[in-house]
Amino acid sequence: MDVSETKFFSPSTVHGTYLQLYSSRPGDQLPSPSGHGSFRYGTLSWGTSGYPMSDEDLESLDVTKLTGQKWLNLQHRQYSRKRLIHDICRHNATFHVLRRPTFDDIPGSQLANLIVDDRRGIIYCYVPKVACTEWKSIMIFLSESLKVNGTPYRNHSEIPRDLIHGNNVIYLNRSHRSMMKWKIKKYKKFLFVRNPFVRLISAYRDKFEKKNDYFYKALAIPIMRRYRFLYPLISAEQAHTAGIRPSFSEFIQYILDLPDEEGDSFEEHWREVHHLCHPCQIEYDFIGKMETMDEDAEHLLRILKVDHIVRFPPGTGNRTEESWIKTWFSTIPIEWRKKLYQIYEADFRLFGYSLPEDFYEEGS
Repeated sequence: MDVSETKFFSPSTVHGTYLQLYSSRPGDQLPSPSGHGSFRYGTLSWGTSGYPMSDEDLESLDVTKLTGQKWLNLQHRQYSRKRLIHDICRHNATFHVLRRPTFDDIPGSQLANLIVDDRRGIIYCYVPKVACTEWKSIMIFLSESLKVNGTPYRNHSEIPRDLIHGNNVIYLNRSHRSMMKWKIKKYKKFLFVRNPFVRLISAYRDKFEKKNDYFYKALAIPIMRRYRFLYPLISAEQAHTAGIRPSFSEFIQYILDLPDEEGDSFEEHWREVHHLCHPCQIEYDFIGKMETMDEDAEHLLRILKVDHIVRFPPGTGNRTEESWIKTWFSTIPIEWRKKLYQIYEADFRLFGYSLPEDFYEEGS
């Protein structure tokens, strides 16, 4: 029996507290903790008083003694993440992410990160530097959109990397607007995120510390010319060998100087997630995080009912540590840090991330 299709309706007593588990099937309507209507958000847990338990209350329970304890943890994780997005999108009018109230108001050009698998009814919003290469390859494999001599790949890991980021994925914005709306309503939708500043560090390391012809010509040279008055007349390979590249401080200064009305001026590797995936206008069925990738990937594939044909490789990706924030930002002026946080504040709050306690202190 598929656990995702099961409802656990009998209350179980744990430390004197009653729990009720609900399935996360499309259409299940759960009462909102805020008391404003209802929403389809995974697991809901109730205390003896008949009111939903807080995240802190549930975390304090000894869930290892519960039947299906792993499933309970994963379902509650999803409920908490989606509830947070729901509450912030609904009640924080100060964020400019709410200026565009509906999906209809999003231009097709700003839906370029939504990938579709029409065979299984899945939509994935890819976020660069959050294991998107692996998830793109899985979407290509599931949709069978790439074939060799007319035959689809047997395993997503066999798909050449240079074909994954090409035109071998099916994008939502290539459909008519009415069809896009229908798919958004009917398909299962997911995305993966990570700490915004850790993602910035990862993007800098990948695009500027490694040899990359495109980023060297398109961004590294202009950044060095603007902030260092350096005009390197050498190739990307020569610059890489010589260690000639923008510093992390120059990279941050470049981001701070970009106009950001709709995020269009930001290259997608550091564009804010709410500009890439529009979580206030699109109700995602699953929110995964890089920090819990292995568990979340296993959980998602099971929900999508494809865990018997595809497996997300464990330990995938360049997992830049959150503890690196202090090290990398030690040379960044406090005032710049504050301005940078303002740019990414919506992402921090929507997805439940925080900064080190002493992030705004000198010497940290």
